[in-house]
Amino acid sequence: MSSPAIPPGWTHNPSAWSRRLIVLGLALAGCAIATYLALYQIGVVSHVWEPFFGEGSRRILKESAVARLLPVPDALLGAIVYLLEAGSELVGGHDRWRTNPWAVLVTGGIAVALAVTGVVLIVCQPLLMGTFCTLCLASAACSLVLFAVELPEVRAAVHRIWPGGRRLDLASPVP
Repeated sequence: MSSPAIPPGWTHNPSAWSRRLIVLGLALAGCAIATYLALYQIGVVSHVWEPFFGEGSRRILKESAVARLLPVPDALLGAIVYLLEAGSELVGGHDRWRTNPWAVLVTGGIAVALAVTGVVLIVCQPLLMGTFCTLCLASAACSLVLFAVELPEVRAAVHRIWPGGRRLDLASPVP
């Protein structure tokens, strides 16, 4: 007899703390990176660490149209969203896909927003500025891996809320 924490037809619990701690760690790492970049953007930190792309980070974080588009540093918004993701990972128990699926969907929505932003960051840097920012790429990587680890739990929650949702699957559950 399988555990009620494991979705029918699955071999693992997508809400297990071992999986959620990975997402929590990635969200906190992304928050730390984004906070450091925001401190640079507002002038608290005078230099930003850039081991690979020369003046790339400075150009992207201080001179780009994207950096000047909003009234607050874009990196600060990223730090806030990463904190929201970290906080949402703490909501619910070890079987929250089943007991609190809407919380999982909110967490998944935040993960999608972070992943989309990460892709936009990766694409826009060379297209708009002709260079890269190492820590911006690291933040984007955190977002994309976080999304990939979060996805199975979201899929289980969707199946819980909409049992016919199995039609929405593009692939089988990731073990």
